[in-house]
Amino acid sequence: MRVRRTTADGDICFGHNANDYLVNTPEAVAQNVRTRLALWQGQWFIDTDEGTPYLQQILGKQSAADLVIKSRILETPGVQQIDEFEAVLDPNTRRLTIQVNLTTDYGPASINGEIT
Repeated sequence: MRVRRTTADGDICFGHNANDYLVNTPEAVAQNVRTRLALWQGQWFIDTDEGTPYLQQILGKQSAADLVIKSRILETPGVQQIDEFEAVLDPNTRRLTIQVNLTTDYGPASINGEIT
């Protein structure tokens, strides 16, 4: 697995040659999970079925939120299992805060913070 590294603000890194990429690391898988969770279903014009179904299945239906988010994480390439999971969705600000520990194909990974 090879992905272009992003900054803490979600910007793509350029200008550092091979250091701009994450290759076969738990961090690469974690970055892909964060990116997948940040994409709202219907937002990508090429495939409007792709994305996390916040409007369709999560907002206003808090009981289904954890199941939908866990499913989205587990469908990410490189994720083997979720070891620990906590998600808090604030419907007023539309902010999702997660704390997840994963087992990936490349070792353990953690995702902590806000998904916007």
